[in-house]
Amino acid sequence: MTGPNQNNTYTEQQLCRDCLVDIPAPAPRCPSCGSPRVLAHLELHDLTIAHIDCDAFYASVEKRDNPAIRDQPVIVGGGHRGVVAAACYVARLYGVRSAMPMYTALKMCPSAVVVRPDMAKYSAAGQAIRTIMRDYTPLVQPISIDEAFLDLSGTQALHSASPAQSLARIVSRIEAEIGVSASIGLSYNKFLAKVASDIDKPKGFAIIGRAEALSFLEPRPVGTIWGVGRALQAALRRQGVTTIGHLQHMTEADLVAKHGVMGRRLYHFSRGEDDRAVNPVSITKSISSETTFADDIFHFDELRRRLWPLCEKVAERLKVKHVIGYTVTFKLKRTDFQQVTRRHKMADPTQLAETIYQTAVHLLEPEATGVAFRLIGVGMSDLKNETEADQPDLLNSLSGRAADIERTIDDIREKIGPGSIIKGRSLG
Repeated sequence: MTGPNQNNTYTEQQLCRDCLVDIPAPAPRCPSCGSPRVLAHLELHDLTIAHIDCDAFYASVEKRDNPAIRDQPVIVGGGHRGVVAAACYVARLYGVRSAMPMYTALKMCPSAVVVRPDMAKYSAAGQAIRTIMRDYTPLVQPISIDEAFLDLSGTQALHSASPAQSLARIVSRIEAEIGVSASIGLSYNKFLAKVASDIDKPKGFAIIGRAEALSFLEPRPVGTIWGVGRALQAALRRQGVTTIGHLQHMTEADLVAKHGVMGRRLYHFSRGEDDRAVNPVSITKSISSETTFADDIFHFDELRRRLWPLCEKVAERLKVKHVIGYTVTFKLKRTDFQQVTRRHKMADPTQLAETIYQTAVHLLEPEATGVAFRLIGVGMSDLKNETEADQPDLLNSLSGRAADIERTIDDIREKIGPGSIIKGRSLG
């Protein structure tokens, strides 16, 4: 594995990230332009799977649009009861991290400039970035607004450039045209490309080849493997497994016996094996909405009132994406940040706000016991095409009538405006 500015002993395949020329012999700087950003790896021009991840994306967009805060610590997030959505690298030096409570972040970095999130602006920048990526390969798989996998197999003849050279061009264009920086991970599969992109941020370009994959992974914590969260880390720790190297000495049968389907992933990923293809068709797995209260809420009626607009937002997004969902997920967060999550899988899929709301209220009732809550959320998962959405129940004419009423409301809002018609429960 190698990244920029790293001394090594490779004698083949060196590339200047700035002028994109091949360098025939080991050199700490490019002999053509003098840049120290020299990549060197035995498999440099042979690897084709990449992960590109923008650096502190939300904060970088805000700094791009407001040069006055470019050198200051910037936190993107909600009010005093909200959480940090993003923190620039200056703010991170103070210990600020994404998902941290805002009041904690401001204690750590009281001089930070706090900016409210502007998702429409970030989405537009993300779409422009994906357009640049697709200029180099049709195999672009977005995994969030600011990151994506790319498969550049077979693009060398088209662009007269190796995948590594094309990737350097992509991030150069992102910086010049969009005004934000990005980091690159290059490898032979998606798992290792994603791991590599986190190694050398910001503005990094790290490579993990086949020759060093096992030795590179061996000392890494098991949490490096995608899908290994805190609960699974704790379970593995109880078994004496803390590093990927420990997994490398276990059999697949043993891991599957202890961890089911996840055991198979642990076995293969720990050995640098990942056969997932870069899929340009992005399938939405869930849609959700949540809100953090300005003040704690104790009462069921008020919690129920706050739930309704979230259900409407989820329903609107389901309809825009032409999908339906089977499973309603309901979430509450207490003042001590302990989270309560409840799910209910319905017999019939839906995209109706009313159906989502009634299901979520049923999940809310046993939790609303007078405990103070600071956040409420609702979502839909188990999504599929909308063609089967909300078929009228012949035994209950109200279900079909409710669907007709909601779609009439949708039509009125589309013609006149989102606030032109509301249900009574939307009123305080």
